[in-house]
Amino acid sequence: MMQTVVVNAEKREVIGKKVKVLRRKGLLPAVIYGHGVDDTAIVLNYKATSRTLAKAESSNLITVNLDGKKYPTLVREKQWDYIKRTLLHVDFQVVSMTEKIAAMVRVVLVGTAPAVSTFGAILISGLNEVEIEALPSDLPESLEVDVSGLEKIGDTVLIRDLDLPDKLTILNDPNSMLAVTSSIEEAIVEEVDAAEFLEDEEGAEDEEGKDTEEAAE
Repeated sequence: MMQTVVVNAEKREVIGKKVKVLRRKGLLPAVIYGHGVDDTAIVLNYKATSRTLAKAESSNLITVNLDGKKYPTLVREKQWDYIKRTLLHVDFQVVSMTEKIAAMVRVVLVGTAPAVSTFGAILISGLNEVEIEALPSDLPESLEVDVSGLEKIGDTVLIRDLDLPDKLTILNDPNSMLAVTSSIEEAIVEEVDAAEFLEDEEGAEDEEGKDTEEAAE
């Protein structure tokens, strides 16, 4: 079961571009919405909240303490200044503890693939996270994927290969790859392609960072 963390918030009247004043005061603008609550603009302590969220997984329940009332939430969006690497705005979605909800869960590879020691293969991870549907209290912090069955080069672990409890449902394509053992030559080609992709993504993020702060409320 996931851990539950608490952040303290207050309602805010300042919206739009004026929230820059709040940030200069060490405050973080945010919004809370969802089950049993109207969309409400809120503000939190920047240092405490950013520190808390940095340690939390996407599937962690975050309890928002607002005006003495506690709301179980999931963080649905975090807006960043990609140049300054600072958090600008957070969206908290209130959830019902008795209704299933979908959240992104980090994939963790565990075990040792025999193909690595026997054939000198390279273990390559696939999806870094998957979308899981479950009751909020049943959402795992991470999904462990055992790679000890990968005995030959080219062996894979797909989503459909996982044996999950009935309370968890993965919404991704069952044929999506989570891990594969590859030869060194194939791995080098894949790493080059991945590096080129990341360079393109980082360039796009730098451009986006110039406009994000003005868009965040």
